[in-house]
Amino acid sequence: MRSRHVKVLHRLCGRPMLEYTLGLLAPVGVRRTILVLGHQADAVAETLKSRGMSPPDLQIAIQTEQRGTADAVRTAMPLLPEDSGTVLILYGDTPLLTEARLRKLIAASQGRALAMLSTRLTDPSGYGRLLRDGSGAPLRIIEDRDCSPEEKQISEINAGMYAVDSAFLRRALGRVGASNAQREFYLTDLVAEAVAEKASIAAELAPPEETLGVNDRVDLAQAESILRRRINEAHMRRGVTLRDPATTFIDDEVTLGGDCELGPGVVLRGRVSVGERCVIETGCVLTDVTVAEDSHLKPYTIATDSQIGPAAQMGPFSHLRPGSTLERGVHIGNFVELKKTHVGAGSKANHLAYLGDAEIGSGVNVGCGTITCNYDGVAKHKTVIEDGVFIGSDTQLVAPVRVGRGAIIAAGTTVTRDIPAGALTLSRVPQVDKPDYAEQLRARQAAAHKKK
Repeated sequence: MRSRHVKVLHRLCGRPMLEYTLGLLAPVGVRRTILVLGHQADAVAETLKSRGMSPPDLQIAIQTEQRGTADAVRTAMPLLPEDSGTVLILYGDTPLLTEARLRKLIAASQGRALAMLSTRLTDPSGYGRLLRDGSGAPLRIIEDRDCSPEEKQISEINAGMYAVDSAFLRRALGRVGASNAQREFYLTDLVAEAVAEKASIAAELAPPEETLGVNDRVDLAQAESILRRRINEAHMRRGVTLRDPATTFIDDEVTLGGDCELGPGVVLRGRVSVGERCVIETGCVLTDVTVAEDSHLKPYTIATDSQIGPAAQMGPFSHLRPGSTLERGVHIGNFVELKKTHVGAGSKANHLAYLGDAEIGSGVNVGCGTITCNYDGVAKHKTVIEDGVFIGSDTQLVAPVRVGRGAIIAAGTTVTRDIPAGALTLSRVPQVDKPDYAEQLRARQAAAHKKK
């Protein structure tokens, strides 16, 4: 991956790659999970913990020396009870495997020593080939570097995922050697060991899309494109309209209510939850945001770690920074930015405003150009605006300050102390008018310009 981060923590559609494999386990009935880690094992374990990812009875085994896939499984065996029944062997870098395919693999393994997933590729270079006997039964797997020229022509490859009888697994691992070009212990030798025991084997053929392994950032982008298509199609089949699915990016943890409509270029990242009948127009980017029903987000709205209440309107070009909450029917309009601010029901800030570290009541009108001066160069301070306040355009509220219920602040006012409820507040220099002075001024300006 050419990265400081271990491969399985690279993200696809908002989740670390490893989570997609781990998320399949509980639904198919797995009782115990053994995660074999090596490089950056602590980082992997901490990420799973911080994200609340808890597959069934998770235990971690450390493979101190990377000596192949069979050695990785051997590392896990001391944590595996003797009567484990069927053992699934899966990989953290195959995020496109589906629950349905895994169920088929488990079903195929019943009464057999093992079942495996295979796939066919137009260019199988670099992958282990699956050899079958004259009747079509799996015979053995040969790694690409060990293949003869004839064997390299085989298009069916080993996908690397197995459902194995635990008793057979213990016996076979004891016989797996490292007589190959890499001097590693290959899990693929399990097939030959089963043939040697004259045990039954099954190979479940899967589409290449489901078995794609991620080995570099090109693979990562390909896998994310496939996963994004699946996510988008699933939402559309549940009653969501995507105006242009090809340009709509929806992370895996996003939930969307029925009859929602998403415009082109919408990006929903992280844990976004959108209620029913919402419209999210072109270019909106939401990250870890809750949007209640019947809300309308106009083009190029940006919101992060915030809550948008029912029937709210935002945008175009509005910005909710972390910690902001809008109650029912709030309007936040053109080039309005909020940070750590609560806005009560029915309040409006429609044009060119900054509201930071503020508590705004219900039915408040915030005029164009209003700002809360919340930072004094050392600390942040709070502005409280009570219900029913009217704030005229170009007002500065120098925090900490409180505006009482129903007060009116005249346009162009700088507020530096608390305003009583019901008061009219204004602070302006007196207006001076000089009759007929405009023409005189223009004449002087013209004369000065000619001298130049």
